[in-house]
Amino acid sequence: MKLLLLILLTSLLAAAQPAATTYRIDPAASRLTWTGHAEAGDWAPTGAVQLRQGRFDYAGTRLQNGRFEFDMATISHSDTQLQEHLRGTDFFDVARFPTAVFTLRALAAGQVVGELTLKGISRPVRFPATFSRQPDGSLRVRGTASIDRTEFGVNYNSTSFFQNLGSYAIRNDFQLAFELVARPVR
Repeated sequence: MKLLLLILLTSLLAAAQPAATTYRIDPAASRLTWTGHAEAGDWAPTGAVQLRQGRFDYAGTRLQNGRFEFDMATISHSDTQLQEHLRGTDFFDVARFPTAVFTLRALAAGQVVGELTLKGISRPVRFPATFSRQPDGSLRVRGTASIDRTEFGVNYNSTSFFQNLGSYAIRNDFQLAFELVARPVR
């Protein structure tokens, strides 16, 4: 009798969970902005990178099971020389690694948990984000991730690897601010 009651209770709880809906990112409506920082002074170049595609599952109050692809060839900055340098071997080596991937495990209680693959190296990441349901049924996801570039082999002008860089030293961390728009897959 207890076993039957336990099975019934488990079935009821499973039925009460909302079914997950798959959402696809609208790259044209989404925005990704990066900001780097000099070690000394207030120089903080900012640019953008385009999302190639992305999707995730939405189940009531959670985002989960997502995959997002970044087109690293689109990394941009208003200074074309810096832009090309970022695309080169000193930084993101776009010719060899044209895509970066973020795998979302879950976004719950305001924290994103997942894994970032950049330059063929995968590392776990965690950062704050929010999402909101829009009147048209889309979801808007916003947040800022702080990424340590040296964990992905981007060591150019890092004081962790090079000495006496003076004003050429670049902080290891950069920020990736995002505002994503996702629509349900029909």
